[in-house]
Amino acid sequence: MKKTIKLAVVAALALGATSAFATNGAALIGMGAKSRGMAGTGIGMSHGAESALVNPALITTVESTEISFGGTLFMPDVKNTNSLNLDFSQGGTVAAPNYGDLSSSADSKANMNVIPEVSLATKITDNFYVGVGMWGTGGMGTDYRAPANSGQMNMVTNLQLMQFGVPLAYKMNNFSIAVTPILQYGSLDINYQMDGALVDAMYQNNPGTTLRAVTVGSGVAQDLKFGYNIGLAYELSGLTVGAIYKSQIDMQYDYVLSNAIQGFGVAGYTNNKLSTPAEIGIGASYNMGEHTIAIDYKQIKWSDAEGYKDFEWDDQNVISLGYEYNAKNWALRAGYNYASSPISEQSQTYVNSAGLSGGTINTFNLLGFPAIVQSHYAIGGSYSISDKASVDLALTYAAEETNTYKNFLNQDITTKHSQTGVSAQLNYNF
Repeated sequence: MKKTIKLAVVAALALGATSAFATNGAALIGMGAKSRGMAGTGIGMSHGAESALVNPALITTVESTEISFGGTLFMPDVKNTNSLNLDFSQGGTVAAPNYGDLSSSADSKANMNVIPEVSLATKITDNFYVGVGMWGTGGMGTDYRAPANSGQMNMVTNLQLMQFGVPLAYKMNNFSIAVTPILQYGSLDINYQMDGALVDAMYQNNPGTTLRAVTVGSGVAQDLKFGYNIGLAYELSGLTVGAIYKSQIDMQYDYVLSNAIQGFGVAGYTNNKLSTPAEIGIGASYNMGEHTIAIDYKQIKWSDAEGYKDFEWDDQNVISLGYEYNAKNWALRAGYNYASSPISEQSQTYVNSAGLSGGTINTFNLLGFPAIVQSHYAIGGSYSISDKASVDLALTYAAEETNTYKNFLNQDITTKHSQTGVSAQLNYNF
C-alpha cells in the first residue's frame, strides 16, 4: 500500500502541472477520463477513485482499493487579430502624430499541454474510506512572443494549477459524506512588449520624442495555499443524487498582476491575488441496467474571486449531461457541457473600482485570458483488460467561438478559440 501511494505521487510530479485553457473559464470540465467522456458529469455519479476531486463522497463505491493513473493532452486553438493603428492625424490628440499601423494577426503557440491526474481510494472499514490524489485542475495561457506579433504585443500568459488532496469519506446505509483537504500549487507569468510608437501614442507625447520600447513582466511567481472540498451523496434503487461545495483558494503571485496592469498606465494597482473560485453544485444519475444517464449543475463564483473580479469575470452556470452504456467488459460514454463565457465586452467609458478601464479589461481578456468557449461535446469508452485492470479513453471538443471587443485604443480586437482534448487513464483494483 505504501509503495503504491509513493508511485502515485512520483508519477504526478513527473508529469508536472502545465498551463492549459480549461473549458469552463479556467477550470477543467471534468477530472478523469470517465468524467470527461461524459462531459464532466460526476457530482451524482460515481467514477471510482477519480471521483475524489469531483464529489469525494462517491469514493465509497470502491470495493477494496482502486488506483487510476492518467492525463489529458489538451490542445487549444487560439487566434487573435488586434487593431493598433497609430495614425492619429485626424484623431484630435495633443500632438496629432502618425506613427503608422502596428495591427497584426497571430496564432497562439500555447497549443499543446499535458494535464496529469493520479487518484487512489481504499476502503478501510464498511463505513470509512480514504484516498489520495494529485490533479492538474486547470489554467490558461497564450503565447504570441514571435517578433512579428506587434499587434499582440508579444504577450505571453501562463497560469498553472495543481492540487493535492486526501479525501476522507464516511458511509452509513445509503448516505455518504466526505471532506477533502486540498493543497493547491499555482504559478503565474504575464509578460508583453509595447512598441516605442505605441508607448508614445498612449501618453500623447510631442513629435520628435525619443521612442523607447517597453518590456513588461516580473517573471514567474508561485504560491501554495490550502482549501477544501465537501461532498454529499445518497443512493436508492438505481438513483444517485449528490452535492458539492469547493472553497475559494486565494493565491498570491507577487508583482505579476500589478506590474502587468501598471504597464497600461494604471497607477496604484497593487492587487497580486488570482484566486481559484468557489464552486457549488448538485447532480443526479439514474441507472437502468446497462444504461445510465447523468446530469450536473454547478455555479463557479468568478465574480467573487480576487483578480478575476478586477477583470469583470461573471459567475458561470454550468450544465452537464452524460450517458453511459456499460456492458460486461466495455463501456461507451457521451456528453454535452454548456456554460456561457465568463468574460464580456466592457464599455470604453467604464472604469471599475480597481481603476481598470473598459478597453484595458477587454484587451487583457481577449489577448491573454480568452475564456470564451461555451459548448463542449464529449465521447469516451472503457475496456477491461482483466478482472483487476481497465483502460479509459475520452475525446472532448469545444466548438469555436469568435468575440470582437474594443481594445484600449478603442479599436477592434478579435479572438477565435476552440479546444480539443484527448484523455487516457489506467485503472487497477486490488
